[in-house]
Amino acid sequence: MGANSSIDVGYIASLARIELDPADKERLQHDMEAIIGYIEQLSELNVDGIEPTAHAVPMTNVWREDRAGMPFSREAMLANAPATVDEEQLKVPQVLPGEGMA
Repeated sequence: MGANSSIDVGYIASLARIELDPADKERLQHDMEAIIGYIEQLSELNVDGIEPTAHAVPMTNVWREDRAGMPFSREAMLANAPATVDEEQLKVPQVLPGEGMA
């Protein structure tokens, strides 16, 4: 970390509205200074001619063409359901209290 820079962990904790005991403050002080030191090391790298990127690897569209096809039968679809109602609908856990079957 730079010679004149210091992190006030107590102030940061008060902004976050968290209470830290002295041992935690000391550990966080060390961790934060190590992180800032690493960032300062990165700032020393020569990045001339390197184009900024949002991802480490090129992003490509993974969508396939939407084509009509033969759908699965109703029986095949309902066979995968853990439970059904009258072999017509999927049975799911109650979401709101007091709901009943209509």
